[in-house]
Amino acid sequence: MPKVSVIVPCYNEETTIHLLLEAIDRQTFPKEEMEVIIADGMSTDRTREKVAEFAKNHPDLVVLLVDNPKRIIPSALNCAINASRGAFIIRLDAHSMPSEEYVERCVHGLQENIGENIGGIWKIHPGKDTWIAKSISLGAAHPLGVGDALYRYADEAQFVDTVPFGAFRRELFDRIGLFDESLLTNEDYEFNTRIRKNGGKIWLDPLIQSVYFSRSTFPDLGRQYFRYGFWKSQMLRRYPSTLRWRQALPPLFVLSILGLLLLAPISPICLLLLAIELFVYGLILVSASWSVARREKDLRLLTGIPLSILTMHFCWGSGFIWGLVKSIF
Repeated sequence: MPKVSVIVPCYNEETTIHLLLEAIDRQTFPKEEMEVIIADGMSTDRTREKVAEFAKNHPDLVVLLVDNPKRIIPSALNCAINASRGAFIIRLDAHSMPSEEYVERCVHGLQENIGENIGGIWKIHPGKDTWIAKSISLGAAHPLGVGDALYRYADEAQFVDTVPFGAFRRELFDRIGLFDESLLTNEDYEFNTRIRKNGGKIWLDPLIQSVYFSRSTFPDLGRQYFRYGFWKSQMLRRYPSTLRWRQALPPLFVLSILGLLLLAPISPICLLLLAIELFVYGLILVSASWSVARREKDLRLLTGIPLSILTMHFCWGSGFIWGLVKSIF
């Protein structure tokens, strides 16, 4: 019987799935005590073919492919958990690449009973070799873009609200249930909320690291963050106390811009306030990007990083507001 089951939700990931599998194959944790369960949402590209090819070429690592007919992340996780056999469940993502000691450090944290969920930090990398993709990855890692999301930049181990992916004892799912399939995203934060409400703790160890490949275009980034905002608002209907300041600011920003835009044609004061708000916001974005652009020696980032953070703020805030409107009406 395997000691560890690595579970991966997946759909049309032919460009990155081999990077994940190769990173798992390089783990310092013994391969004979590990299995990989990939829950695929009936991919239409060559994802399944690449998984099968990897499994054939690496017979010393058990790699199983299970179907996820619902094609949503929480059902993929639940399908993989139900198909797994390990005492420890470690979630990864098809867009990720764990460091070589990732599994070993997660298992050590669980065995030491430091927390019910053990995780680490993301190192955000561009999804493609373009200046826009690079801008998006740098914007997604910047504190101005992610607020106090410690898993993006923390350098000290500590208890937190949530971590990326996560590592759990199997018995935890028997105690508090599986992932909530009514949430198309934010399922991990909802699960972590249940952990905390049941007296559990979530431990962030910055020595547990993984590379995450960010979106490569602004439209893809916008759709991703609109979805994040929408489903965060749905989760808040159940757990209103989980709202953090960093999550409240984007919808307030969007509402202020929309309100001033509506009033500007009839109120010179509102027009002036709108101009001041946009100017100050733009100045903050460019100022925050300046040191990064200098460090990277790429002045294009002075445009790309502000556009990335603007996209994240505006789309997350708009998605959050739309979610609240739909909930009410």
